[in-house]
Amino acid sequence: MNISTHENFKCFGFEDKKEVLDIILEPNNKIEFIRIVFPDILGRQMDFTIPGSELEKAFHEGKGFDGSSVEGFVRIEESDLIIEPDPRSFRILPWIYQGFNGTISWREGIIFGDIKTPEGKHYEGDTRFVLKKTLEKAEKKFGVTDIKVGPELEFFIFPDSERAVPLDTAGYFFSGRHGEIRKEVQILMKKMGIESEYDHHEVAHGQHEIDLRYQSAMEMADICMIFRYMVKKVAQMHNLYATFMPKPLNGQNGSGMHVHQSLWKNGKNLFFSPDDPYHLSETARRYMAGIMAHSREISPLLCQWVNSYKRLIEGYEAPVYIAWGQRNRSAYIRVPEYQPGKEKATRIELRCSDPACNLYLAFAAMFAAGLDGIQQKTELPDSVEENIYQMSNNRQKKFEIKTLPGNLEGALKSMQKSTLLKETLGGHIFDTFLANKQWEIDEYNKNVSREYDKQVSEYEIKKYLPFL
Repeated sequence: MNISTHENFKCFGFEDKKEVLDIILEPNNKIEFIRIVFPDILGRQMDFTIPGSELEKAFHEGKGFDGSSVEGFVRIEESDLIIEPDPRSFRILPWIYQGFNGTISWREGIIFGDIKTPEGKHYEGDTRFVLKKTLEKAEKKFGVTDIKVGPELEFFIFPDSERAVPLDTAGYFFSGRHGEIRKEVQILMKKMGIESEYDHHEVAHGQHEIDLRYQSAMEMADICMIFRYMVKKVAQMHNLYATFMPKPLNGQNGSGMHVHQSLWKNGKNLFFSPDDPYHLSETARRYMAGIMAHSREISPLLCQWVNSYKRLIEGYEAPVYIAWGQRNRSAYIRVPEYQPGKEKATRIELRCSDPACNLYLAFAAMFAAGLDGIQQKTELPDSVEENIYQMSNNRQKKFEIKTLPGNLEGALKSMQKSTLLKETLGGHIFDTFLANKQWEIDEYNKNVSREYDKQVSEYEIKKYLPFL
């Protein structure tokens, strides 16, 4: 694989099928293959590749594939599915593949799409479509024409996929190794039209963070899929292994995915108010209240693995308390401080999710909960600016501060009762997700004793590290 340093054609920002095909079908561009990408129910990247010459047909007819082996999809007797590529999601991978003898080289494009049944109906197990439906509901029912999100994704770099061994002893903003890997990821993504805001070493040894510039929610979910692939790809090219496993190390912080978000209508930020002490509109306050009210039931979608809850414990900067504040980084939601003249930057930061989730379901769950708060006119409790970790139990009770579930099992019990999530996800995904997670819990309990309730076990390293 050679990194391309110059392109004389457009690599991103396509509006329609014709624009994409004009690039693909030009022989001099050497875009020989198109990688069609979609998530399984757990959010893992599934993909298959077609020749570039087949894309025009795929645009018109969709491309059939066997869904029976994809987690959470169909049974063997109803395995046929069709994916219809979305031209607006098309990007060209920023490198040239080189054949072994040096005379063969090619490029690849990457594209997402909608999964349908052979009858042309949207497939009920397509988690990307769940997010699309949620965004359509936001516009139709609430007049929200755009939801902006800006995630901060943390990850570790280890020697390989079997050993959770830090390769430095650095800390937050301090020293460390492999900053060049973070830079290389950003440069490659910029060639695909994906902008970042900054990168740095995180608190834990061997832990890193790259923050992506905010985008519309659907585009950002696709971008995060590409991001996770790119981080792993670049680390692999350096003979290392990158992981988004929520908590690979005992005695160290885990990896989170703080999600900045705001609602927009025709270019106006609906979260801003000049009159509120926090510069939050009534819409923003009710949206926050909705997320907090549904926090426990949406937890399995934001923190979806048994290992996720080893991160959500006191003492490691993880937001286990369902509260909000401006300077309080121990709270579930933080409101970044307003800067005069930057009304468009008014947003909230949801701090509990981790980067190993199904991004489409996690975003959909956040938005559905927040929008329900707007619909129900849910009242936002008072802010908490104290460090909640240092509060006495009596003081926590005074503020009526509740906590997130302590493990995936408790989170599932809350989700099972959720009318909101059943409506948002649809019955197929709702039931299949719950069944998959219950199986995960049962397997964990067979292999791990209760002494590891707040510790990372060797079982988790063997199970989660190789694929997260």
